[in-house]
Amino acid sequence: MSANSPDGARRVEVVLVKAGRTKIRYPAELLSDDGTRVAVRAPWAGDAVRDFGFVRFEAGDVFTEYYWRDRWYSVKEVRDAGGGLKGWYCDITRPAVLTGGELVVEDLDLDLWRSADGTDVRRLDEDEFAASGLAERDPGAAARAMAALDELENLARGGGFEALTA
Repeated sequence: MSANSPDGARRVEVVLVKAGRTKIRYPAELLSDDGTRVAVRAPWAGDAVRDFGFVRFEAGDVFTEYYWRDRWYSVKEVRDAGGGLKGWYCDITRPAVLTGGELVVEDLDLDLWRSADGTDVRRLDEDEFAASGLAERDPGAAARAMAALDELENLARGGGFEALTA
């Protein structure tokens, strides 16, 4: 389904699940769905400013989010209220599932940040991932998650990152 279809823009609920429980749920505009990659746009869904030290997510920020049915990550382009690019926040996840009006994604704790200018690429939450016990419960999924993080980091450092969202 394309956002340019005759019936106009379609809304979906993005549902982020973590450790078997819904972490956050928010409405988003479906921009495109080519059968493999789903793109949505939504304003910052947090209740308050989230200051990571290297970037702040706050009211007015707009996230254009890319999810794959065959990849173990999502990529979120973050822009400020004026349209300026802040960077990309990436979640390591199981492949996304779009059913009806819900886009469900299981967060696996690992994250990656890439600044707008590409000079700041950082792996995040590796301690949370280790503490999650996924490596013991599901070693295959843990290996796929680590491989996905490595792939994203290589793309972010090697210049192939923007092609993910083109």
